[in-house]
Amino acid sequence: MRQTPFAAAAMGLALLGTVVVAQAASARTRGTVSTISATQIDLKTRDGGSASFAITPDTKYVGETTGAMSDIKAGSYIGTAAVPAGNGMLRALEVTVFPPAMAGAGEGHYPWDLGKTSSMTNGTVGHLVVSNGNIMTVTYKGGEQKIMVPTNVPIVMIAPGTAARVTPGVKVIVNPPKTDPKTAEFILYGENGITPPQ
Repeated sequence: MRQTPFAAAAMGLALLGTVVVAQAASARTRGTVSTISATQIDLKTRDGGSASFAITPDTKYVGETTGAMSDIKAGSYIGTAAVPAGNGMLRALEVTVFPPAMAGAGEGHYPWDLGKTSSMTNGTVGHLVVSNGNIMTVTYKGGEQKIMVPTNVPIVMIAPGTAARVTPGVKVIVNPPKTDPKTAEFILYGENGITPPQ
């Protein structure tokens, strides 16, 4: 049966939900695409090394575009990598704004790999103060975090992507499943030259 555009978009968003959960569960490799084919992606990693992953028909692609603080509103579902800022507050290292259909994906607060004290919080923006030193309260099942978003922090929007957008020179994050560390379960890539900040 041929899918309607709406059905295809809904399926893509559902897959993105799986991707976000996978971010919390497996090791990530960040880098720049050296070469890519239908069956393999080769990276120059962020630390100057190299890494290769198999690509399968099940590999998922997620594209990121540049957002702005104005894209974060009360009720937005977001993810943010952050570090402690003192006084019980976190300081965002990045903010990812999800499409409304992804609300609830990867919800929670858990350790991240952008430093020893880094964490990831996925939840709904409640109270939001946009001023000189933006502060948002992010709620999730079982808790909430107060997070400061400095003006220089990257803010990105995500959406289902395509393999055709992943070419040499593109910045990516590759996530393998826990059971197969050499296969790309999903590839998160930056559009228009941006580096995925997660």
